Amino acid sequence: MSLLDALHGARAYDLEQPRFAGAPVWPAHEPGVILTLHRRHELDAPESRTGASAMLVMTEHSGTHIDALCHQAYDGRLHGGLEVTGRLQTPVGFTALGIDTVAPMVCRGVLLDCSGAGERVTAADLQAAAQGIELRRGDAVLVRLGSGALWADRAAYLRAGGMTADASRWLAAHHPVAVGADNVAWDIPDEPDPELGSLPGHTILIVQSGIHIIESLFLEELAADGVREFGFGCLPLKLRGGTGSPVRPIALVET
Repeated sequence: MSLLDALHGARAYDLEQPRFAGAPVWPAHEPGVILTLHRRHELDAPESRTGASAMLVMTEHSGTHIDALCHQAYDGRLHGGLEVTGRLQTPVGFTALGIDTVAPMVCRGVLLDCSGAGERVTAADLQAAAQGIELRRGDAVLVRLGSGALWADRAAYLRAGGMTADASRWLAAHHPVAVGADNVAWDIPDEPDPELGSLPGHTILIVQSGIHIIESLFLEELAADGVREFGFGCLPLKLRGGTGSPVRPIALVET
């Protein structure tokens, strides 16, 4: 079967959450998304054709988004030991490891459904969810907590849990190209690690392992259809020197 034939017979699952003012966002990334019309259709326009367009203001890490490797540092160093200096971290972005250096992700995706694990997803929970499926180097591994269904309820969504440090270490050992989840921060927001401090998964995955994190995914339809393995596509915007990018990931499944 040719690639075009395979694509023609595939179902595309949209893994992005809707973007709107007031949508859930990590507090450091407020105000999130603002879209306001600056041109409108006017009935008294000089001709019949009219146009409308909007101004979009958003933080890189609002809504469904992917983290660049420059997004996190530990002890003043980025992934690969790059020291954070004024030449690397400039007022207009990073000169290395920016989101513009991330190639389009087209790879195998795996869904680990941990919705029954509660607010703390551990390595044991991930291992149990992965029973019967092989995790391979270069995969995109997506973890469902079930919080994606709470997107319209900002307070409830922000209270949802995340991954423990040992869960991030377990995933890093499988060498995925990216991991993702349907929560706001991947990690458990208020559970620092004794060794690494706050958001330890960000240090383990991004700084230590060079693995991208995708947050605020919508995984409910994939889970409802029992999909565990799929073609995965994710294309970050080429924001030169950016620390992250909004994305609209898709999962492709043969029908």
